[in-house]
Amino acid sequence: MNKRKILVPLGEKSYEVTLEAGILNNISEELLKIGITKKRKILVISNEEISNLYGKKFLNNLKDNKFQAKMFLIKAGESYKNLKTLSEIYDVAFEFGLDRNSIIIALGGGIVGDVSGFAAATWLRGIEYIQIPTTLLSMVDSSVGGKTGVNHPKGKNLIGAFNQPKAVFIDPETLKSLPKREFSAGMAEVIKYGVIRDKELFEYLEIDKNKNELINLKNEYLIKIINSSIKTKSHVVSQDEHENGVRAILNYGHSFGHVIENLCGYGKFLHGEAISIGMNIAGKIAIEKGLWSKEELERQRVLLESYDLPTEIPKINKEDVLTILMGDKKVRDGKMRFILPKEIGAVDIYDDVEDSLFLKFFS
Repeated sequence: MNKRKILVPLGEKSYEVTLEAGILNNISEELLKIGITKKRKILVISNEEISNLYGKKFLNNLKDNKFQAKMFLIKAGESYKNLKTLSEIYDVAFEFGLDRNSIIIALGGGIVGDVSGFAAATWLRGIEYIQIPTTLLSMVDSSVGGKTGVNHPKGKNLIGAFNQPKAVFIDPETLKSLPKREFSAGMAEVIKYGVIRDKELFEYLEIDKNKNELINLKNEYLIKIINSSIKTKSHVVSQDEHENGVRAILNYGHSFGHVIENLCGYGKFLHGEAISIGMNIAGKIAIEKGLWSKEELERQRVLLESYDLPTEIPKINKEDVLTILMGDKKVRDGKMRFILPKEIGAVDIYDDVEDSLFLKFFS
């Protein structure tokens, strides 16, 4: 399988995303190619599930090639994406003697990547880190773009920093050990890219043959959708690294998705499942505002559900919805901003959505 490289162009902070089946088996070689010398200490952060699958082989590959490497496992789950876990990483970093020339590698899904990236941003005021995502959601979303952080009891990702990785390495082979529900959750983000910027990708995902090959985890098809998704994200991030403008479109479905995650309790819905429901709500609001057609809303719903994603809105208290939305990071000058579709392949940012337009979808 040919290697794909996607540049994320951010001036001095530019980096490449390397996409290749089996790249995990040659990680030492890849590190040397990007200038990681064997004198530098490497702290690999993962969780028990990923470590059981790849950890020993990954660490042995580093040590066999004379890298000074240590692995630390954090607990899996959104409830552990917090300051306590971050502090545990600091303790290990201190004991291992990580200095400013050391590097952190995040080996795992989005939670591992987010926490590891924030640890790297804040340890000794910042050291380099590398993302090696092992879930579809983290491959197409959280591993690229530099958003790092942890949750706060009052909301998701309220504590964090923009911290671009030195590199991202993606091995689609890791998806073969991913639970089916986790794969479907990742597809929500892929479908999102189709709605916001890539009509061709959306139509590709609608074709039954492609759908079957993707569900059966055929590398050729996986690489195509991962490559397309990252290209879209790279283009948007390069225009607006710190989300002061156009980057907000990447949050399509996320405002309501975060409301659902928060109010239903982290864990009831996977992130991608909540985003799927959020996209359905955003699509319904777009109908109310006359932005797109009922046929387009139906195409979005059918596509989401065809990848086993939920679209039905759970019962949530309306006042609680408003409280969470007003604490959202996308609020500007007291106004809520929503990403709404104009057609499949195009969205825009709106700050003139009346509360009544979306509260009626909640009971």
